Amino acid sequence: MGDRWSVEVDRSICIGSGMCLNHAPGRFALDSARQSRPSDPETDADEKVLAAAEGCPVEAITITMAGSGEIVFPPED
Repeated sequence: MGDRWSVEVDRSICIGSGMCLNHAPGRFALDSARQSRPSDPETDADEKVLAAAEGCPVEAITITMAGSGEIVFPPED
């Protein structure tokens, strides 16, 4: 069994660009306020989800290891 990630979108900074939908189709959705949310807040580790986080223009997406909370994205400075 592979790694599991927890995915969160900070809705206070999400601008609804939809870039996450382009990078990871089916993994994110825009609500009626045009703000992103993960389709499933816990998911198998997935390069497309990571690409969505990396491609977010306002860095609203945070990915952590499910269970441990270790940060996957954004990288710690």
